Amino acid sequence: MNQVSRRAFAIAAGGLAAWMSYGAPVEALAKQQLSGDGGGDKDPFAFLDPELREAAHKIQSTGPQGGFDAKTLADARAHAPPMLEPLLSQVPVAEHRIPGRGGMPDVTVHVINSDPKSPRPGILHTHGGGYILGSARFEVPYLQRLAQELDCVVVTVEYRLAPETTYQGSIEDNYTALSWVHANAQEIGIDRARIALLGESAGGGHAALLAQAARDRGEVPLVLQALIYPMLDDRTGTTHNFPAPIGSIGWNAASNRFGWQAFLGRKPGGPTAPKGAVPARVENLKGLAPAFIGVGAVDLFVSEDIDYARRLVEAMVPTELLVLPGAFHGFDRVAPEATVSQVFTNAKLNALRRAFGQPVKI
Repeated sequence: MNQVSRRAFAIAAGGLAAWMSYGAPVEALAKQQLSGDGGGDKDPFAFLDPELREAAHKIQSTGPQGGFDAKTLADARAHAPPMLEPLLSQVPVAEHRIPGRGGMPDVTVHVINSDPKSPRPGILHTHGGGYILGSARFEVPYLQRLAQELDCVVVTVEYRLAPETTYQGSIEDNYTALSWVHANAQEIGIDRARIALLGESAGGGHAALLAQAARDRGEVPLVLQALIYPMLDDRTGTTHNFPAPIGSIGWNAASNRFGWQAFLGRKPGGPTAPKGAVPARVENLKGLAPAFIGVGAVDLFVSEDIDYARRLVEAMVPTELLVLPGAFHGFDRVAPEATVSQVFTNAKLNALRRAFGQPVKI
């Protein structure tokens, strides 16, 4: 694999660089999480895909120990890198301000690859960042390449972050953007019959929440919800814990507790959660858009993502689940040249192609 550079981490998915820079070193987490009998090799790196180990060591070597708290969040935001990856001049980008619904603030979206003369499939994208970090603007170069690859239009949303805004605000921001895309489809060159959702990590959680809201409100039909290592369950890291190496690299249990507390405005992992705030806590999944869920086997979210996929299948929702052995949270963005990352990315793209009625690529 090519030498992993700081720039590669700086352009990772929607705040992923900041999460990983403030994650605990792998060995420290392993000592906390592994039980006495260990069940095998205690070295978390032994469980990783060999092509991902350099990236994992890079993550381990940066930042202070421990997960996110108010101070480390402030530091991460203060030192968030600018958009270092250059824009693609041949793929147009336009910024729009959408009036908020029901007295909510206006919402900013970035519309990528729009051409009103040529209606194409559309993706509503929600960025990652643990509900507390990240920016849609930061994602634009990555999404330009995605739009070019799929010959589609991508709209990415600057939803409000926690803890300044809890789940009610950001969910409405994203639904406002989705409604605007549907209502203005002709003007921005989107085929209303081919709108999909895409999100990574907390953005995947938001995409799942948005799919649930779209079903319940019955205003915008969707062809797919593509959930990339989605953050779905506030009980992970509280009442639901797992042995290392799961959650040892990148986003860890302590950060997860902080992110969910900020998002919910209350302690996570209790017997109940606010209605409509936690995707995994929604009892009725029937009638949701078809789903693609992809996650690494050592990602903190692996169990909750597998369980959500199982529940979708049992609710008769067409669902594709891909679990990559030896892969940690955000692996495809920090080590894109690795074979496992290429397999993952191709599966994601093909899920979108099938939903859009396009030929898949082997």
